[in-house]
Order: sequence, then C-alpha cells, then structure tokens
Amino acid sequence: MKITEQCVVALTWTLKDTLGEELDTLDEPVEFLVGGNDLLASLEQALQGHEPGDSLELQLEPQNAFGDYDDRLLFLEPRHLFPEHIEEGMGFEGLPEGCNPAAPKDRLYFISDIYPDHVVLDGNHPLAGMALRIQLKVHAVREADVTEVGRGTLGTGFFRMQVDGGEGVADAVRPTLH
Repeated sequence: MKITEQCVVALTWTLKDTLGEELDTLDEPVEFLVGGNDLLASLEQALQGHEPGDSLELQLEPQNAFGDYDDRLLFLEPRHLFPEHIEEGMGFEGLPEGCNPAAPKDRLYFISDIYPDHVVLDGNHPLAGMALRIQLKVHAVREADVTEVGRGTLGTGFFRMQVDGGEGVADAVRPTLH
C-alpha cells in the first residue's frame, strides 16, 4: 500500500542538524497518522506515494520544521515564583501564577538561564530556527481506522513535547517522541 492521506505509516529515522550533528535516532518503527497531527506537514507531503521499503532524505528549513526562533517568547520572571529546586532545561506547562500575563498559556516553557533573582523562560520549540536533515525509512503502511482518524493522532507526534512531572514541571531537556 502506498502512503496517502488518512493512513498509518511506521517509520524510523535519523535527525541531524545541518552540521551533521545527530539530534535524534528512532531505531524501532513507530506508527504515525498521516493526515492528522502526528507529523509535520512537510514530512507528510514528502511521504505521499511512498511505500514500505522506501527511504527518503530531506532537508527542512525552519519554516518547514519548527518555525523561526521568536525572541518575543523569552520571559524574565522572578525566581521566587518557581520551585526551590529547578535547573536549566526543566519545562513548565504554561507559566507559574504571578508571571507575565501576556505570555501564551498553551505553551511549554523551558528554563534557559537561572539567576539569583530571575529565571529566563523560553517558549520556543527547542528546534525552532534550525534547518534539519532527516533520513526516513518507511517500514509499513496501513489504512487508518475510524477511531484513529477521529482522534487525529496516534499519540506519537513528531517531536511532540510532553510534560511529565508534578506541579507542571517537566524533567525533559528536549522534546520526546512517545
């Protein structure tokens, strides 16, 4: 079966920056919903018409990946609003109570710097502003069932960031795949 809209594709990949530094490797095939929210639009478009066994090499410019870096998503917030034990790379789902009310509430913010009186939070995706090279291998393709299409995801989005900790704190230094 060839990849079309509203199908499920099992992929592996190697993701690198333009200098060749490896950012992520997915060795075991993982299923993604094509035509939903699991993959970047640029990846879905490139995969169309391919079938199991095919390999692709793509270069994604920032506008086709995670967007340009937006310095308006940097926030300097008072240190006392955060838990006692924080470290660079920790993430927060939204900003803690008392922080800048103009900050978008539907973002993950990662601590980029810690000062005695302030914390710098960055609401950009960790790969924003980066051109990426990705080598994809298609392992399987199947029709998506009605439930999968209705959800719009299989829950394994391409570099979806998720928060795992108590009180809105994430231990993740970078986005996760599953």
